[in-house]
Amino acid sequence: MPFGEYQYSLDEKGRVVIPPPFRAFIEDGVVITRGLEGCLYLYPLHTWSNIERQLQNVPLIDRPAQLLVRFLYSGAHKTQMDSASRITIPPTLRKFAGLEESGEAVVVGAPTRLELWSEPRWWESINKFLENPTTPEALRGLIG
Repeated sequence: MPFGEYQYSLDEKGRVVIPPPFRAFIEDGVVITRGLEGCLYLYPLHTWSNIERQLQNVPLIDRPAQLLVRFLYSGAHKTQMDSASRITIPPTLRKFAGLEESGEAVVVGAPTRLELWSEPRWWESINKFLENPTTPEALRGLIG
């Protein structure tokens, strides 16, 4: 399970370096798609295959679920790390995640994926979490 956060700059071609601790996690390839909080999700291919199987079973009449399927699939892009351990972020996904404006990215580990945030959005997300008065209660059952 990948964990930690690492800051990198995007280069002029929209590439970002994958931090050394995360490289083995996506060495066979990665699917990049839109995340739910304005970030990008980076799924290893085997994890994306499991997600695809689940999404194929979503009933057509379940409108909210179909909207999620559309959201994830329409932004999905399959890629691999290059010889310098970089991945190229497509322009539409860079725009979605706010990476074009800042040029600074934070690569974050999560249990089943990596997340790619623009630096300003990452800190905004962290601050929202810290300012939430229910945070201590919500965490009590999770981490003791």
